Amino acid sequence: MSSLKSNRNLLVFDFDHSLIDENSDVYIIKLAPGGELPEEIKNLYADDGWTEYMGEIFKFLHRNGCTPSSILSCMSEIELTEGMKELLDFTSTSGSFDHIIISDSNSVFIRHILEEKKLTAVIHKVFTNPAQFDAAGCLTLQHYHTQDWCTLSTVNLCKGHILKSYIEEREKEGVEYNHVIYVGDGFNDLCPGLSLREQDVFMPRFGFKLHRVIKKMEQTNKPVKRSELKASIVTWETGLDILNHVQFLLKM
Repeated sequence: MSSLKSNRNLLVFDFDHSLIDENSDVYIIKLAPGGELPEEIKNLYADDGWTEYMGEIFKFLHRNGCTPSSILSCMSEIELTEGMKELLDFTSTSGSFDHIIISDSNSVFIRHILEEKKLTAVIHKVFTNPAQFDAAGCLTLQHYHTQDWCTLSTVNLCKGHILKSYIEEREKEGVEYNHVIYVGDGFNDLCPGLSLREQDVFMPRFGFKLHRVIKKMEQTNKPVKRSELKASIVTWETGLDILNHVQFLLKM
């Protein structure tokens, strides 16, 4: 195998409330009659069954006249989080960054939004729940995988496992990352954060769930010990904050 290169960096994005400034799964509910779900659909929600819950929402929307084009048009309305375009313009032209998305959204939403924002060529890989429109035009979902090894993750998606597997794959290809920068906002971003090294950067969005969980860990060491987070922790509010830190890292 060729010698490992250490001049590359990996920028990892969660999608909802990170790369984009909405939760795409919640945003699509505006297509429901009156913009509201009926109680019988709301009552199907369970913490460890979000993918199944969304599958029922998509069936409900389909029964109420939503077409593939109306769903994709709705997704087209969603904007990137402020400063993300500037961040990606910089990192994609620097020649030293790979970009991936690890998200509990779905492949149809993410692919369409990346196409709309002209980011398809910038994002090297997307790890998310597979989705497609069936013959009747209903959006259907599958689990990315089914896991039982991580209590911090949902059964259908362990982001830490995905990140570690991707990094190992790149090492086999001869690429070792100098810095891994993980950008997220939710509780399910804690697991990949625990896999980061001291030279990496864990970036929770200020005021969101991940940020609150890390602050709680500093006081209680729950749900895991604060000392288990090895990477630098840098909060962000816009992509410009991330850009500033990326530029700082490159000067080190």
